[in-house]
Amino acid sequence: MTTLHIEHAIVDFELWSSAFDRFADFRTKAGVRGQRIQQPVDDPRYVVIDLDFDTVGEAETFLSFLREKVWSSPDSSPALVGEPQARILEPARA
Repeated sequence: MTTLHIEHAIVDFELWSSAFDRFADFRTKAGVRGQRIQQPVDDPRYVVIDLDFDTVGEAETFLSFLREKVWSSPDSSPALVGEPQARILEPARA
């Protein structure tokens, strides 16, 4: 399993959540098998998202989509503050 790990600051969680929900179909079509959304206990204006894929290629393709179509558009990412940090991760041990 490959995970696309994303972290970024937000202006408001409800606004962010609404925008995130609008892309549910895109995530499914891109091959997302599971997702986790977390927030630091001391920072309600920050989110950490893990999206699970079967392959590195699927994760790379979806990350490109996020960078080119979502994060670059204030209409698509109205709650985003600054540049998201993203990494593609694989298990270090089986």
